[in-house]
Amino acid sequence: MNALTLVFASLCVFAIAYRFYGLFIARKVLGVSEARLTPATKMADGVDYVSTNKYLLFGHHFAAIAAAGPLLGPVLAAQFGYLPGALWILVGCVLAGAVHDMVVLFASVRHKGQSLAYIATQEVDKFTGGVASFAVLFILILTLAGLSIACVNAMHDSAWATFTVFATIPIAIFMGLYLQFIRPGDVRGASIMGVALLAMAVIGGHWITEIPSLAAIFTLSRPALSLAVPIYGVAASILPVWLLLCPRDYLSTYLKIGTIAMLAIGIFWVRPDLQMHAITKFFSGGGPVIPGPVFPFLFITIACGAVSGFHAIIATGTTPKMLDSERNLLFVGYGAMLTEGFVAIMALIAACTMVPADYFAINAAPAVFEKLGMSTVYLNDIAVAVGEKLQGRPGGAVSLAVGMAQIFGSIPIMQHLVAYWYHFAIMFEAVFILTAIDAGTRVGRFFLQEMIGVVVPKFNDKRWWPGVTITSVLFTASWGYLLYTGDISTIWPLFGMSNQLLASVGLIIGTVMIIRLGKAKYAWITGVPGLGLTCVTMWAGYLSIVNNFMPKGLYLLSTLAVVVMSLMAVVILGAFRRCMQLLKIQKTVPDQYGEPVLEVVQE
Repeated sequence: MNALTLVFASLCVFAIAYRFYGLFIARKVLGVSEARLTPATKMADGVDYVSTNKYLLFGHHFAAIAAAGPLLGPVLAAQFGYLPGALWILVGCVLAGAVHDMVVLFASVRHKGQSLAYIATQEVDKFTGGVASFAVLFILILTLAGLSIACVNAMHDSAWATFTVFATIPIAIFMGLYLQFIRPGDVRGASIMGVALLAMAVIGGHWITEIPSLAAIFTLSRPALSLAVPIYGVAASILPVWLLLCPRDYLSTYLKIGTIAMLAIGIFWVRPDLQMHAITKFFSGGGPVIPGPVFPFLFITIACGAVSGFHAIIATGTTPKMLDSERNLLFVGYGAMLTEGFVAIMALIAACTMVPADYFAINAAPAVFEKLGMSTVYLNDIAVAVGEKLQGRPGGAVSLAVGMAQIFGSIPIMQHLVAYWYHFAIMFEAVFILTAIDAGTRVGRFFLQEMIGVVVPKFNDKRWWPGVTITSVLFTASWGYLLYTGDISTIWPLFGMSNQLLASVGLIIGTVMIIRLGKAKYAWITGVPGLGLTCVTMWAGYLSIVNNFMPKGLYLLSTLAVVVMSLMAVVILGAFRRCMQLLKIQKTVPDQYGEPVLEVVQE
């Protein structure tokens, strides 16, 4: 099958979904209205609640949700063949992922930009909300550990990659200062300078590698990077959103969307065939990358590219505090997820255009690859061209970069630029991940402050710097420990399982709110994907514990998996009970906006 066919089909599916299904949900189900003031306007404080241009907010939201998941998950799932992954990305993104993101964002906007756990206390009950707080905190820790480990695996022992990624931090800070003090509102000027500086960073990385003293500074081992990434997370969670988080996310959006657009153009120009079979012999299990069968492990391997609970954390964290109008819920919520789904399709294509032996040599441990009886075809030549060791770098990032470099390198005028394209792709992936780490760590800090604030009220003050610093360090240390001690084969399945369970919770809590708003006839829109995702993820979680964690003696990860599954089960049962109660209520009362609802939520 030619890759161009899959690109065209995906664009058509996503465009139709946005124009009809997304618009239907926004207007008929959620009833969005410009007349309602959003929290960014009503509660503006210049720090967290900031009314933001919809394109800038789209950039922040897309950059925050589109982390490693849409890039690495499809690449890892390519071992099953291109067909299962492509079908799940298209169907899951349109009917579950984009719906989840928009509905959860809508719920947070109606609840003053508060967290998913807080929404659960108001829409379900306080006990369920309390349990949800711990569940979300656990899941956020596992998610950030999973995202970070992929970033570290791609960057370690590579001065070019490390320098390029590190350079994006001062570039983003410069953009933030420029927009805040030098030329407020000059988004175009800041963007042009930011993109130009990014290009210089990629080119400068090659220059760094040729100077031994500088190369030594930026050649960091895996343990060193495993410490550097959490330190960055602490800083990003403390600094004002306008200084680092928002400009970096906006800058990275140019990089992300621009790269995916270039990759689409490259595929159109080269028209490569998919080398991976539609369905491989590992469909039923026993694969060197993902040990389990396609069902149910496909659904926890491809996380953010189809549906992701991590998005609920962003959609109830930073984004609702910056949304300027309810009208933009469709553009920011549904639209950003469809864009991420297209990113996932492109990542799957990049991986599947590689020769299968080269793909498995990168993503499997050397000893495991030897047992497959395969021989690499182009990998050694590519390794020489890019100046990096490529075999035995699991996690998906390196194989994606190689696939992208091969496609770009096949264009006649770019044949001698494979090394630049490879390192550009590594930076592209790392920036994807780091933008989720800074937003996720900030949201985790919010959660921890709220939880400690129940006992020590001073921690509820988001401007009290001792509380901000203490909670940032505690939260980051939690996922930093898992990053430092874990590996992709253990952390990624746990991340995927917990991530998808959180998505099911977001969908089910959204179902409760839809019923409370008197729209019970539309409850299937979130209820059906929520229940389906719950069943398949619980099954995958059980198999991961029994067949992966316990046989390897990973008792900490087994315990974390059991805890997360148990907490989520409590939340889901509580939400189901609440739905049954609401369906028995016949009388409506006006809510805070004067609209009829089944029950007034106490804010």
